[in-house]
Amino acid sequence: MVLRIITGIIGIAISAVLIQIGGTPFACFAIFISLIAWHEYCSIFQRAGISTAYFFGAITLVLMLCCAWLGNFEEILGALTLGTIAMFMLMIIFGLRPQDICVSAAGLIYLGMPFVHLILLRFLTDERMPAESIDTVALPDISGNIATLIANFDLAHVQALFNIDVGCKLVWILFLCTWASDTFAYFVGSAIGSHKIAPSVSPNKTVEGFIGAIFGTILVAIFFGHILFGFELTQMAILGLVMAIAATLGDLAESTIKRSAGVKDSGFLIPGHGGVLDRFDSLFFTAPVFYYFAVVNGLTA
Repeated sequence: MVLRIITGIIGIAISAVLIQIGGTPFACFAIFISLIAWHEYCSIFQRAGISTAYFFGAITLVLMLCCAWLGNFEEILGALTLGTIAMFMLMIIFGLRPQDICVSAAGLIYLGMPFVHLILLRFLTDERMPAESIDTVALPDISGNIATLIANFDLAHVQALFNIDVGCKLVWILFLCTWASDTFAYFVGSAIGSHKIAPSVSPNKTVEGFIGAIFGTILVAIFFGHILFGFELTQMAILGLVMAIAATLGDLAESTIKRSAGVKDSGFLIPGHGGVLDRFDSLFFTAPVFYYFAVVNGLTA
């Protein structure tokens, strides 16, 4: 547990810096993490006797995310389509099994599209030239005014500390809601969980933990999304509910994949958490859902 907490704190700190910086570091780190996730995905299915199109998939994944970085929406779909066609050509030329190629193509959608939407979300602010870095507005220095701020608490002053661009705000809300769902589900489930939500897939998931995730995520969405970032209260409450459901489904989906191959963890890169797939499984569902929730409800304006 101690190792899990320490690793989680370090991971959150790194994520916080990258979210705030935005630009090239954020995009490059997203691409790097996606490639590790792809490696773990292929390794899991390798244990289940399925040979994925490893290198073609990795190349396609990088192309998709680079297109997202450049803001080229049509090219993202083009990279995915051409990569899938190339994989089926491999099936024909080298006699690979259809199930191998289908699992490979599914991996591009399962892993690639969430990271695509994550990058698109961070680069929402302003129209930009290809690969132009959009960085976060630096937070004001309040080191000498903390006592005054506490003594004369004013919500407007607190909100001023978070004078950052829309893309940065939305990515913060996305990650905070995803983390909140996982955290509340884990601690509430561990404390009072007794009714299994999907015992054949994930024995540790409980109905009580899921309910805790819903309430916890709603509170986090309201606090950060409404109070700090100024988004509409009702939208943030609904968003919290949607994020909790999406995060739980993402967790269960990854658990199903691992169970099919008879593995407990997707990897060992993150001490106390397993692999990248284990740590980002909820994000694979929450990132696309959040992106379209934000677009449909006008949060991107």
